[in-house]
Amino acid sequence: MKRRSLIKAFTLSASIAAMGLSWSIQAAETIKVGILHSLSGTMAISETSLKDMALMTIEQINAKGGVNGKMLEAVVVDPASNWPLFAEKSRQLLTQDKVAVVFGCWTSVSRKSVLPVFEELNGLLFYPVQYEGEEMSPNVFYTGAAPNQQAIPAVEYLMSEEGGAAKRYFLLGTDYVYPRTTNKILRAFLHSKGVADKDIEEVYTPFGHSDYQTIVANIKKFSAGGKTAVISTVNGDSNVPFYKELANQGLKATDVPVVAFSVGEEELRGIDAKPLVGHLAAWNYFESVENPVNTQFVSDWKAYAKAKNLPGADKAVTNDPMEATYVGIHMWAQAVEKAKSTDVDKVREALAGQSFKAPSGFTLTMDKTNHHLHKPVMIGEIQDDGQFNVVWETESPVRAQPWSPFIPGNDKRPDYAVKGN
Repeated sequence: MKRRSLIKAFTLSASIAAMGLSWSIQAAETIKVGILHSLSGTMAISETSLKDMALMTIEQINAKGGVNGKMLEAVVVDPASNWPLFAEKSRQLLTQDKVAVVFGCWTSVSRKSVLPVFEELNGLLFYPVQYEGEEMSPNVFYTGAAPNQQAIPAVEYLMSEEGGAAKRYFLLGTDYVYPRTTNKILRAFLHSKGVADKDIEEVYTPFGHSDYQTIVANIKKFSAGGKTAVISTVNGDSNVPFYKELANQGLKATDVPVVAFSVGEEELRGIDAKPLVGHLAAWNYFESVENPVNTQFVSDWKAYAKAKNLPGADKAVTNDPMEATYVGIHMWAQAVEKAKSTDVDKVREALAGQSFKAPSGFTLTMDKTNHHLHKPVMIGEIQDDGQFNVVWETESPVRAQPWSPFIPGNDKRPDYAVKGN
């Protein structure tokens, strides 16, 4: 009886061991990929869709055989719009979850929070949102726009006859590094064009701010001094009350156009867009662009949203940071295939010069030295259905200038992320 029990125990333990070995082999056959986006808090309105886009892209890559014969395994964490928590979660992804790469962050304060972690641990971050520049890191690939790929062209458009020939500028932003640095660059640019400080107003509100009644009234008052445009770097869910207040006070695009750098199709889903028709956004992609790659991209996203029963799936939209996420994941996968490895140093080298036919309709290239994408610039007018009509665009992708020439001393900065590249 005892002998039979021992045999049973041995057989059971052997089976468990075999199962464990099988699991570890299976685990070793996947490549873990980190997704670091706020799924709660003030930035969830913008970042949740990037998480979902990343999951769709990973699913599509796996359906085609994965990368180097291995399936991609997503590890999703929620830093909850808490900037120190971004650093904590990134360290968890790199040291505990052992991810090969991380796709994430939206705000520059979250990116600045995680940057020391990625540089310390030699991790790899793909950052998919427009930002203020003034940074390059060997551990970050920037798939969103630098200021010369969004902010500067947008202001040049507002100054033109076609864009309304604005003479006065109301700079409205959320109070953190991206709006303040971008506006520092824009103020210097405006000065270079002969705009005086008396014709520039600069106002900031905290994250999650919801009362824009006084600010919109002040915009109307400021606009009495001459043809005025608002340049908005408001981020997150504060955009909803801001645009609602514009409508409440009857501030139309024909009177004072607003050009936004952080409002796209996703943010407009929660707003009645009819009173906002004619207001502008500057991006590198809009859902409305017409080309075969984008038609497939939009179709795939809508089908995925429906299949996964995502919130608001019946009105699913794509936007610029979602496209940048999609492009970044594919470029990383191409680089891993080229390097035949997920080793960060080898992948970094393989990423230089990678290109990808993007939904924007352009073939985007990862710059060989500065870790930024060459991107087209587009300015779109809000339509009553929450989509954008592209009213201006560059003929070809523009090379990023991470260091703005309008900031003193930047002409002496090297334009490379890694010496020797």
